[in-house]
Amino acid sequence: MKTGRQAVKELELLEKEYPKWRAAVLDLLAVETESPFKILISTVLSLRTKDQTTAQASERLYAVADTPQKILKLSEKQLEKLIYPVGFYHTKAKQILQICNILLTKHHGQVPADFDTLLSFPGVGRKTANLVLALGFDIPAVCVDTHVHRISNRLGWAQTKTPEETEFALRKIFPENKWSAINKIIVAFGQTICRPIGPKCALCVLTDCAARANHV
Repeated sequence: MKTGRQAVKELELLEKEYPKWRAAVLDLLAVETESPFKILISTVLSLRTKDQTTAQASERLYAVADTPQKILKLSEKQLEKLIYPVGFYHTKAKQILQICNILLTKHHGQVPADFDTLLSFPGVGRKTANLVLALGFDIPAVCVDTHVHRISNRLGWAQTKTPEETEFALRKIFPENKWSAINKIIVAFGQTICRPIGPKCALCVLTDCAARANHV
């Protein structure tokens, strides 16, 4: 496995290329809004859903209801119609209503900037909690999705079997001031260049690095 110094150097090389790639929808949302609530709900919507579908569903929803109070005025069927066709939209509609209710009854309508509390919300796992902290509150957090897990192992930043193991491995080799950038850069890299099928290795500034890591 590579040293932290090597990994940081490679991440910084990718960061220079980042402006050429399309940003993930949640990163764009974070730029356009300072609302941790919107980031939380859009992240829940994004699970197992394509970026474009997530963006369209978020836009429809927030045009009608963009606060916990307003969303709770919607029926479950109305909410389902607004977020369709995100993956598991029936389940996500229930989860979003539950989250909004918890926010109002336990947190004065505000999203808490606390990892363990976020994990207690319906439909919120480590990936979502970390992303909300990073994008919504600018708190250093390592968010690991399928792209980050796959590419971290491909590049030799980690030798892990699960996203959770990858999260802790990346925490060890990257300084805290790099944590939040990992997801933003690697997701865009994975969607545009280092794709799981048909990777564009000829356009990759890290092709040699990947080859040395056995290109898994």
